[in-house]
Order: sequence, then C-alpha cells, then structure tokens
Amino acid sequence: MNITLICVGKIKESFYKDAVSEYSKRLSAYCTFKIVEVEDEADRGLNGSLIEQAKANEAGRILKALKPGMYVVTLEIKGKKTDSEGFSGMLSDMFVQGKSDIAFIIGGSNGLDASVSDRSDLKLSFSDMTFPHQLMRVILTEQLYRAFKIMRGEPYHK
Repeated sequence: MNITLICVGKIKESFYKDAVSEYSKRLSAYCTFKIVEVEDEADRGLNGSLIEQAKANEAGRILKALKPGMYVVTLEIKGKKTDSEGFSGMLSDMFVQGKSDIAFIIGGSNGLDASVSDRSDLKLSFSDMTFPHQLMRVILTEQLYRAFKIMRGEPYHK
C-alpha cells in the first residue's frame, strides 16, 4: 500500500513538523508513506483574480505530482464527512478494490483550484471548520495511523 500526501507549501513550525514526523514513522509499519510538498504561491495582499491565478499555479504543481492510476482524495470543506471508524472502513474498501496507490491532497491557504477538485476520486471533509493547512497535515497523518490501527483491531482508538 502506497499513501502519498501532496501538500501545498512547507511546514515552518517545529511542533507541526515533529507531530507529522512521529505519525509518519508510525505509519511506516502499515504502508509506504511519503509526503510531497509543492511550492505555494505568495498570498500576501492577493485578492479576486490574483487568488484564482495563484490557485491555478499551485494546481499545476499538484497535478504534476500525481502518478497515473493514483486514487486521489482531496480534503475539501464541502467533502464527505465521516468518523474515524468510517474513514478506516473507506480506506480498507479502497485497498480491497485494488486502489493501492492513494494520494491525499491538502491545498494551500487559498484552497484548491477546481482542476484539482475535478481530478479527485473522493472529496473528504474533516470538519465544517477551517484549519491551517499545516495543522491539517497533523490531523490527516494521525487519522491515517488511527485508521490502520482500527483495521487491524489494534489498541489505540477508543
């Protein structure tokens, strides 16, 4: 099983880096996990059409990072919501259906361009709330780890 997390931008805060690193290490017992960071567009003072152009530029980099045949899951506020058990079940179903190369995409501070959303096989939402994209990496890596623990019936999830 290959899971790739494609993210816009780099994490600057060490506490986020440490958390993502810890869950990435834990995930290595269950899958091949890697993180691909694509360059973000400077968004200071952007508005209107400039934001759309920035998202389009980021989208080009995101789409280029995808390999043919990857099953693509985008994190979007209007995506499908589920709980941890449901997420684990979705992931398990993907593997049973032969989707062994999965890409999760977290957009930048301006969100995802429609071209990335259109490429998505599954749009997933973790909340109606908006989170910093760096924090979303921590949440997603933790939930992936939790999903594997649930699949295997191992202690961790309560």
